[in-house]
Amino acid sequence: MDFTRARNDLVDRLIESGRIERPATERAMRAVPRHEFVPAERREASYRDRPLPIGEGQTISAPHMVAVMTDLLAPTPGDRVLEIGTGCGYHAAVTSETVVDGTVDSVEVEPALAREARERLDRLGYADGVRVHVGDGFAGWPDGAPYDGAYLTCAPESMPAAVVEQVRPGGRIVAPVGRGRQQLVRLTRRADGGVDRETHGRVRFVPMRES
Repeated sequence: MDFTRARNDLVDRLIESGRIERPATERAMRAVPRHEFVPAERREASYRDRPLPIGEGQTISAPHMVAVMTDLLAPTPGDRVLEIGTGCGYHAAVTSETVVDGTVDSVEVEPALAREARERLDRLGYADGVRVHVGDGFAGWPDGAPYDGAYLTCAPESMPAAVVEQVRPGGRIVAPVGRGRQQLVRLTRRADGGVDRETHGRVRFVPMRES
């Protein structure tokens, strides 16, 4: 299978359907080899626009959802970003491509997934841009705060206060929120410590777990 061609065809379809709007998101989606982040027996399905199981009850998100969330977060070069839910590391790699010389601190509750993601990201050249930590995502990762933005790849019942507090004023947080009926939410931190909230449609993610 020609994975590069399949990846570019997928990105072309996402642009045509309006799922990708920002040039930086397009470049990142073309750059990251999604097939390297899925189990070997599922690689033929890597560039279909759907989630795939990766083990430990977790999934790699559908490409269109990674693109939409990246557009909503709108990271820029040099940004420091917090990710909750490393999974296989694919979304972190996409984010790393958009922040260029910035950093992504990614928190994963499952040690086995964290170890595998760290090894995979290192092998693919993301060692300098993505730092994978084992921890409770509800606590965020205060050692790297304040962040320019944050996002969650798993759904809490409500947005974790610690994650919001670790984002600087003007920064954004993008996450699926809710149990059962989930909404994709974007919060923007205000200078007074409050947030402006937007919703961007119904979604379906795995529930967020505590350690």
